Amino acid sequence: MVDDVVEACARAAKQAAPSLATASEAAIDAALVGMAQLLRARSEEILRANLRDIAAARADGMSDGLLDRLTISEARLNTMADSLELLADVPHPVRETPVRDLPDGLRLVERRRPVGVLGANYEARPNVTVDVASQLVKSRNAGVLRTGSAALRSATALATEAIAPALAEAGIDPAAIQLVPSADRKAASALVRFPDLIPLVILRGSGESTRELGFEAAKHGVRTLAHADGGGVLYIDASADLDKAYDLVSRSLDRLGVCNRLNLLLVDSAIYDDVLPNVLETLDKAGVRPSLPPYDHAIGYEWALDSAHEATVTVSPVDGAAQAAQLANEETSGLAAGIVTEDEAVANVFMDTYTGTGVFWNATTRLLDGFKLLAVPETGINIDKVPGPRGPVTYTDLCLRQYAVVPA
Repeated sequence: MVDDVVEACARAAKQAAPSLATASEAAIDAALVGMAQLLRARSEEILRANLRDIAAARADGMSDGLLDRLTISEARLNTMADSLELLADVPHPVRETPVRDLPDGLRLVERRRPVGVLGANYEARPNVTVDVASQLVKSRNAGVLRTGSAALRSATALATEAIAPALAEAGIDPAAIQLVPSADRKAASALVRFPDLIPLVILRGSGESTRELGFEAAKHGVRTLAHADGGGVLYIDASADLDKAYDLVSRSLDRLGVCNRLNLLLVDSAIYDDVLPNVLETLDKAGVRPSLPPYDHAIGYEWALDSAHEATVTVSPVDGAAQAAQLANEETSGLAAGIVTEDEAVANVFMDTYTGTGVFWNATTRLLDGFKLLAVPETGINIDKVPGPRGPVTYTDLCLRQYAVVPA
């Protein structure tokens, strides 16, 4: 049974977890550098596995946007290696912080501890295998990774050619990072059913499937960091530099299969009729069609999740910055929204009204990414409206707080 396969991975990761938790900072960083070196040295094997995934996916009728997510090019492989080297150079978080002195000659300190074993579920994005594994290693957490059948060959090559041997070379038990070897979809559900082995699972993927896994996890007492929905919003104000606005529209559509691309374009009604022809021309140059009112879909519908209509952007007039921000709050996921304006007061209205994870002034929502914002890879972008890690989740978030009272 697939549950047994996942459980075996979880037990192996848990047994190996102390090897990561007690490793020196030098060993952790050496493992990350080793992964980068092996990605480059064994690129031929990795790219060959990825080509097999792409061929199978294309034969199954996968859309161009999803194929783009699945593809590992030589350039993308080098980018993955570069990000590992940058992560290795980032300082490790302080593991113990003084809080205050207590009576009776005692003092309070706050300690950071790894969670232990984390799970991660993601679909046809093989680069996420390296992103998540590197974050787990840097945060001293073992992990059980599960990807969909479309990317399994690529993920397996990344794990066996780079991740495992680099850990072993650094003196860390390579079993700390497990990849579920099954292509069975039931493995995703199994991943969230072992609270004693995997208490926290990172969920990435399409909105509906990720929400279903979140519900399943809750039934079994497993906590999740879910990235279920996306869709960037851009509002063009009446005071905008229009050349800048059109450029941001174009740069927000460089990739259509990602969550932080432009999904909903709002334009101040005072200039809507005047700028619409140029907006349409800009979208056309990007290979994207507009969805104009009246709509036969929700205004915040996320086109990146629609494999048949990915190359679409919803365009709508709005009455000012406050209404634009409120519409983004109420009708979209709350991932990211931006405003194009030369008026600081208007920008502040928009930024103060919008409650989502990332807000941008004269910048593209494509910047909402761990590597682009924080110069480290991410495990995903969390849009929950609760205290805790929000936005791009990185290694600094994958820890537990522990209070310790010790002699002063």
